[in-house]
Amino acid sequence: MADYNLAALSLGELTKIQEDVAKAISTHQDWQKAEARALDEALAQNQGYYLAEIVGSKTKTAHSPETARYQHSEHPAPTWSG
Repeated sequence: MADYNLAALSLGELTKIQEDVAKAISTHQDWQKAEARALDEALAQNQGYYLAEIVGSKTKTAHSPETARYQHSEHPAPTWSG
């Protein structure tokens, strides 16, 4: 690893390095997660399962709109639930 004289760099250069390091860390973490998922999927398939069966999947539940409880007295079209 190269030695850098960080004190000699300008604020702009230091900020650029900081952004580059943050991006590199994020990319590395994403790569490690993808590798771990691939290993987990391979292990699950080796046992005859899908990873989603073992881990389960989180799904968002859709909320149905409430039924109209109120209606305009003179015009039937405008309705609301509360």
